[in-house]
Amino acid sequence: MATDRLGDMRLFALAATLGNLSAAGRKLGMSPAAASARLGKLEAALNARLFVRTTRQLRLTDEGRLYLAHCQVALQAIDDGEAALQVGTGAIQGKIRVSSTTDFGLHILSPWLDDFTARHPDVRLSMTLTDSITNLVHDDIDLAIRFSPPEEGTLVARRLGPMCRVLCASPDYLRRHGEPLTPDALNDHQFIVLVTSTGPLNELHFRKDGAHSRFTVPMAQAWETNDGMLARRWALEGRGIVRKPMWDAAAEVRAGRLRIVLQDYAWEEAGVYAVWHPTRYMVPRVRALLDFLIERFAREAENLPTIPRL
Repeated sequence: MATDRLGDMRLFALAATLGNLSAAGRKLGMSPAAASARLGKLEAALNARLFVRTTRQLRLTDEGRLYLAHCQVALQAIDDGEAALQVGTGAIQGKIRVSSTTDFGLHILSPWLDDFTARHPDVRLSMTLTDSITNLVHDDIDLAIRFSPPEEGTLVARRLGPMCRVLCASPDYLRRHGEPLTPDALNDHQFIVLVTSTGPLNELHFRKDGAHSRFTVPMAQAWETNDGMLARRWALEGRGIVRKPMWDAAAEVRAGRLRIVLQDYAWEEAGVYAVWHPTRYMVPRVRALLDFLIERFAREAENLPTIPRL
């Protein structure tokens, strides 16, 4: 056969997943022109049109949807076969694609992964740091770290450790503005708000003695950013109160560079999770990383500041 049918199938399936042929080609090391030519040859060989292509949209035809279903089964079988060979050898090697929030990924996860790769020098890492929810299939992620259980019912999650979000500010800010003792006192304070692709995270929820309350940070007066590391820096500079996962704030709190406020109104949440897609065969290198993270989170959780209970 003149064409590389397996390669064409991978290109087609990835283009369908991403909704973009050029992006699929780039992931497979092809130029947009080469990807377009490969798809054209595949359609000619099948005598079927797989996509309706416009300048803005790539949409599967009925024939394309039918062929995609069979391609996914075939490609998954091949990937599972290759992964099964790794299981047989027990080899911890190859590339692991990991996703995390920016602040946690840079300051905590990255040093942990240095320890992991020191144990397994044949492993290579690809890290995606983003404060927006990662699409594990679209972004080709093996393992994502999330500070809440995934809402997507199609994903598999493993709880790694406790989780609590806290309000914190620098000692300098609190000297200048005073420390809020109740949520009602927040009206007199300045805030730093993280903004994700779904909008600003400016709804603050509190619970004490069974009573719930809520405070909405006015965005017109807030410092806002889509980067958790910048939010941390602004808080350290005394620009306002910031809401952070306890894992992100713990080191700064222990060092006295940030102080938790309204801690009696916070509570323990569901947890921090490792998340992966169930169609991904968990090859030995990813299994080894998951086991490593379970152990590391358990050890480091002992050093977290006290987390209020429900």
